[in-house]
Amino acid sequence: MKKRRRSKFKTFFVLFIIFCALAMFQNHFQKQSSPHIVENDPFTDVKKYTPIIHDELAKYQLESHTDTLIALMQQESRGKGGDPMQASESAGLAPNTINDPKQSIQAGVKHFQSVLTYGNQKKVDFPTIIQAYNMGRGYVDYVAQHGGKHSEALAKEFSLLRVKEKPNIYTCGGDKNNFRYPYCYGDFTYSTKVAKNMELLVDSIPVNSSEKTPGGAY
Repeated sequence: MKKRRRSKFKTFFVLFIIFCALAMFQNHFQKQSSPHIVENDPFTDVKKYTPIIHDELAKYQLESHTDTLIALMQQESRGKGGDPMQASESAGLAPNTINDPKQSIQAGVKHFQSVLTYGNQKKVDFPTIIQAYNMGRGYVDYVAQHGGKHSEALAKEFSLLRVKEKPNIYTCGGDKNNFRYPYCYGDFTYSTKVAKNMELLVDSIPVNSSEKTPGGAY
């Protein structure tokens, strides 16, 4: 009787080990098959606006830039608030005047289309156009006069020019510990941050895997 019990126990133990091994293998295979799925997607709030962004860009035949605008919105607001594109000022309004996400996206896409068209006319690179979303079309002119390629050094120079024009406005809130100080007009790291968002977006759940950013800059 004891031998039979031991035999049954050994058989059960071997089957249990095989079952565990198969379960681990299946779990590993599922993870390998879905490399883009992340548990805490930082773009969750922004991606809910994907259809609106895409449709608004399509009005200008720019829907291929949907991912670019998602990365821009991520930098501006992470998809929060009534003005997720932070487009009030580009629309000629006071900051945070817009309180309707759809209106914000419409204004933001219009501003992007404007700096993109102007940037292409001036033959500057795509990072300059992204930086101009933050600093305005004047930055496109400045870069065009200085080689046509964006750099944080040029963005700092341009920022200082604007600060000198209106020193009482562009003060970084009087905070000298602000990383932008004394370059308090815009954010000289803006284009770099948007580029990083684009990299992170690739590693998150795909928004639209068929989209490609023209020029391969981002």
